[in-house]
Formats: sequence, C-alpha cells, structure tokens
Amino acid sequence: MNKPKLTYFDAPMSRGEECRLALHLAGVDFEDDRVPFAEWPARKPSTPYGAMPVFEMPGHPPLAHSNAILVLLGRTYGLHPKDDFEAARHEGMMAHVEDLRAVVGPTIRISDPEEKRKVREGLVATVLPTWAERAERNLGAGPFFAGDTLHVVDLKLHMAVRWFAGGKVDHIPATVFAGFPKLTRVHDAVRDDARVKAWYAR
Repeated sequence: MNKPKLTYFDAPMSRGEECRLALHLAGVDFEDDRVPFAEWPARKPSTPYGAMPVFEMPGHPPLAHSNAILVLLGRTYGLHPKDDFEAARHEGMMAHVEDLRAVVGPTIRISDPEEKRKVREGLVATVLPTWAERAERNLGAGPFFAGDTLHVVDLKLHMAVRWFAGGKVDHIPATVFAGFPKLTRVHDAVRDDARVKAWYAR
C-alpha cells in the first residue's frame, strides 16, 4: 500500500460517504475501495469489527468506525477543532448522529411491509422530531456547527439529513426535518460547498 485506502459499500451513503467527503475536502489522494453488496459477506470477517467503513494508512493497522476515522482525518487535516473541549463538543454531536442511525437502521431489515410502515410512522411521530430538536438546540448561528468553518461534524450532520431529504426512505417524509431550520441550514451549507459539489460532479 502506497496511499491511504477507504473501504465501504459501493454507494454514496451514510458513514462511508462522510469519510470519502472528508478525504476529498482534505485533498488526500486515496484509494476508494467500493465493495459491492454481494461481496460484503465474504469480506466482513477481515474487517476489525465486522463493519465498514475501514480506513487504512501505510504503516498502520486498519482503523474502523466512522467517528474514529473522521476525528483522525479532522485532526490531521484541519477539519476538527484543536481545542480539546470544542473537539469533544463536536464529537458529542457526531455521537448523536450515530444514535439516530442506531434507531432507524434496524428498520431496513424489517421484511414485513406493514410492520415496517408502522415502525417508521412511529419514528416520524416521536423519535425523529425529538432527535432533531436535540440537535437543533446544540447548533449556533451557523452556517455550520461551529460558525463559518466546515468541520467533519458538518459532513456527518449533512449525511444524516440527506438520508431522508431525498424522499427515498419509505414511510418517512422528505420534510421530516423541515421544521428545524438550523439543522436544515447545516445540510444546505455542506451541499452548497464548492468542494462538495466538485466531489459529486466527478
């Protein structure tokens, strides 16, 4: 290996995509190892914790879990605060995004359509607004989490909102976070960043 490698599913979504964006924003020339879904069962045992993304750097063991990867990249390339307390505050919000994924993610595996509908409608009624309100109260004047500078936490918040804003999650309306202007503002500010646009224009 002569350059960093990020391994994740062959899809522009979730934890892997926020890490890809961080690498792109940092200007890192990296190997973008995209795993077809059909190949994942065979590759899973070789990962540190049986999950992706996995980040590899020459001379180091594989690093797993998106927050760990994002914090490493952020510290290395100026996309995470240098102040310890402010960094911890960012990492708290990143953990909050993982709390959301921990609740919504299992609904993907519900095979019965009616059960999935009921569970997701319940999330829309209670869990998602509560999660968004808690995120909203920790956001400042913006446009990003910590003002005018984009950090890795903003990439993570962007991906969380983007998950639903596309309207492709059955039984969860694209407008589920429309009543939370600060959260929506972070999503839009990341979306409109020239470097992010360049990533998706490739």
